[in-house]
Amino acid sequence: MRNIKDKFLYIIASISIVCALSGCHFLEVEKLGKSDIEGYFKEFDGLKTAMYGAYSVTYDFYDSHFSKYAEVAGNMTRLSSVTSSDDMVDQYNFTSSPDQETTAVGYIWKDGFIIMSNVNNILYYAPGLKKSFPNNLRDIELIEAQALFLRALTHLDITLCYGQHYTYTPDASHLGIPVLTRLPAAGETILRNSVKEVYDQILSDLNKAIEIFGDTPMTSAYYASADACKALLSRVYLYMEDWDKAEQYASEVIPKFPLTPREKYAEMYHNPDYLGSEAIFRLSGYKAGTTLKKFYDPTSPVATPADTLFSLFDNPDDVRLSLLKYTNDNGYTVNACTKFYIPDNTIPDEDRHYDPFVLRSSEMYLNRAEARCKKGNLEGAASDLKTLIARATGVSESSVNLTYSNSEELMQLIVKERVKELCFEGHNFFDITRRKSDLRRELSTNSVVRYMAYPSDYFVLPIPQIEMDSNIGIQPNPTVNN
Repeated sequence: MRNIKDKFLYIIASISIVCALSGCHFLEVEKLGKSDIEGYFKEFDGLKTAMYGAYSVTYDFYDSHFSKYAEVAGNMTRLSSVTSSDDMVDQYNFTSSPDQETTAVGYIWKDGFIIMSNVNNILYYAPGLKKSFPNNLRDIELIEAQALFLRALTHLDITLCYGQHYTYTPDASHLGIPVLTRLPAAGETILRNSVKEVYDQILSDLNKAIEIFGDTPMTSAYYASADACKALLSRVYLYMEDWDKAEQYASEVIPKFPLTPREKYAEMYHNPDYLGSEAIFRLSGYKAGTTLKKFYDPTSPVATPADTLFSLFDNPDDVRLSLLKYTNDNGYTVNACTKFYIPDNTIPDEDRHYDPFVLRSSEMYLNRAEARCKKGNLEGAASDLKTLIARATGVSESSVNLTYSNSEELMQLIVKERVKELCFEGHNFFDITRRKSDLRRELSTNSVVRYMAYPSDYFVLPIPQIEMDSNIGIQPNPTVNN
């Protein structure tokens, strides 16, 4: 656990600066005041460094607890041990409590709002820099667009953890998280917005970012781009069950990012120098944290693939299986996730980084397949599914046979492929809840929860108690905050 005292939204509301330097911790800059941060943002170089810092804390957010929560709360992961001291065990058992400040309950909230403070500072000071540095106008605009993308992404991710999915109520009027688009005044009470209001802000930020990016080409998958915004819009509209727009944005992105060839599929996870042709947005782990590596480390894993995951594979030649097995030095093969493991020991430690996928075209095919299926275009949905299966199994699309007689049966095939393709990448639990499905785990699970019916108050995390105490008036989540 991190050796720092946790601060939450109250701190963000009480001071006007946040961590802008890449790799620094939030509390390291608490001693600074408004004049310090204003001085920092008087220079264009300060804005650029702040943008790098925003990417850095976004990596920390994904590497720390967010990605793990989406998997351990789902049904495709098994924890090796379930003692009270083990990481994520309370989220695995759905026993999270508000006072767990140094677990997923506290860190997802805190780390997420640190990201939003970073990007809100960028968006607040950027307009003034345009006047001071007219020769850097376009560069400043592109930084603004990247900040808008990260703000949209973070609003979505935090809402997935602390608010029920979009269609939980017919009008999405249930509670999400506070929408933060500015630096709050000191002592200001910050309340939670409805999920609809959060999603409205997400859509606004992404559309504005696309407008700013214009035709500027993507320089690298490590940086936000217009295509990354469109890919995220496809996901957001999928969650909203706006099937037309989910399909539309997936279709706009897919032609630009061809699927990584089967022979290089494992390499896009295991080779730090290979991004993969399908990468739309990844987070650079260079000289960054290694939490996910330790969590899934095949030599001594905290978490491993569950039997429910292996039961979905009916072809032993499926390349995705190679990322769920590990053979040790003695030739013994064990079940393990190796998506965050660099097997080449000849690579120096500082270069053996893993770069978590946030958006890739495989997800876009699955988004489009689901949207098409929901719209009644079964042939189009099946075609998208065949493309992924053919790549995974090394056969032609024409030789892939899908057996279904209606949209419900085809949807089950889409769900199956989505799990196989995106496992351990931060989707599983959120896919279960947005489909309004019951949670069903393997019979041999060592969790105290093998089955949980939908809907459930336990499908969200409690608002951290330190936030409840410091930000008087913020609304709790029912049951889990009691």
